[in-house]
Amino acid sequence: MVKKILDHFEEFIGSIILLVMAAITFANVITRYFIYRAISFTEEITINFFVWIVLLGISIAYRQGANLSMTFFYDLMSLRWKKFSFYLSTTLSVVFFGLLAYLGYIEVMDELALDVTTESLGISVVWYTLALPVFSVLIIIRILQGAAATLRKNEF
Repeated sequence: MVKKILDHFEEFIGSIILLVMAAITFANVITRYFIYRAISFTEEITINFFVWIVLLGISIAYRQGANLSMTFFYDLMSLRWKKFSFYLSTTLSVVFFGLLAYLGYIEVMDELALDVTTESLGISVVWYTLALPVFSVLIIIRILQGAAATLRKNEF
């Protein structure tokens, strides 16, 4: 049960976020057309949640091995070069998302120190930007899980 929850964590969180985004965007459209007033906070939430959805989608893609890749040249390589390319791309991906997690952490710390709040809701911006380091770490975990599965199966 716990394994199933952990394996589909991104889908669960993503579906809740998507539901919230759809509901508040729909409410905003209805109020604009019938009351002629927009709900100001809806744009703030949907834009920030969109970033969350993208990061969760990246994590899902790495978990399923469905991330964007160009295999034309890879398929022409010998097994030795395929292994090298696999290790290189895995390392570069981990480094990239590690750097993103670190810079996201710095951003969160700066926002905490400066006590930055959002325009519409007046809440701390940290609630939105915390997703960057947290989901970047989740992506790194999924990259390493995918790499371990590839190494176990020896499918380069």
